[in-house]
Amino acid sequence: MLYIVATPIGNLGDITQRALEVLQNADLIAAEDTRHTLGMLTHFGIKKPLISYYEENKIQRGPEILKKLSEGLDIALVSDAGMPGISDPGSDLIKEAIANDIPVTVVPGAAACVTAVVLSGFSTRRFVFEGFLPFDKKERKAALKDIEKEKRTCVIYEAPHRLLKTLETLTEVTAGRRIAVCRELTKKFEEIKRGSAEEMLEYYTQNGVRGEFVLVIEGREEAGLEENAHIEANDEDIFKYVNKMIEDGNDKKTSMKLASEHFGVSKNDIYASFEKMKNS
Repeated sequence: MLYIVATPIGNLGDITQRALEVLQNADLIAAEDTRHTLGMLTHFGIKKPLISYYEENKIQRGPEILKKLSEGLDIALVSDAGMPGISDPGSDLIKEAIANDIPVTVVPGAAACVTAVVLSGFSTRRFVFEGFLPFDKKERKAALKDIEKEKRTCVIYEAPHRLLKTLETLTEVTAGRRIAVCRELTKKFEEIKRGSAEEMLEYYTQNGVRGEFVLVIEGREEAGLEENAHIEANDEDIFKYVNKMIEDGNDKKTSMKLASEHFGVSKNDIYASFEKMKNS
């Protein structure tokens, strides 16, 4: 049996009892980084043989693991953090195991993409996971252009050294939609910053980029950016909407801009309505 075992994305206390039992009882553990996994296993007092399985050795190592599985060994597959098979080579091993009629099961647990979309405060009714954006500059911009049209909440992973460049590009394609930048999820210095791409770019340019990041981008529909959207509203509706945007973590200027796009009304009119209600 191949066990796909989710491990903590930061806080070791998030591991499940079932995950510990499967790791304890497995004949072999296939790990993305054996040193990283050894540290986790040592913390929980688990001693098991380890074998590496990562992007650069999956072609050679995959058949070796499949052979052991076909011989009846129980093997647990883990990634460095979260659910194996999500944006890592574990998906290839899972496909091959299924193709060879080897039983596969999942031991569920933490996943950074789900954690981030819930923490964002954006709509969770429908969301799409984009994983890591392409390295190629043109492909990367094309992927972000697709996000520009996306009506569902979007979740992407980003490496620290590329965060500022991605935020810079998002300022061009997200048209004032809100973004949640989730840093160091579940760890001691967890930080969630919400606002426009412009605000996030300014913040991380000034404060530096450290840690692991997940970006959640509000869907086009949720931000009221549908083409030809003009919502009839009175001063009270506008006042409530702007206050809601401020409560969600936006500054007043961004909230006015979002209200203008939502109602199809000029920013000057939004400001006038807001101030009228504020002073009434």
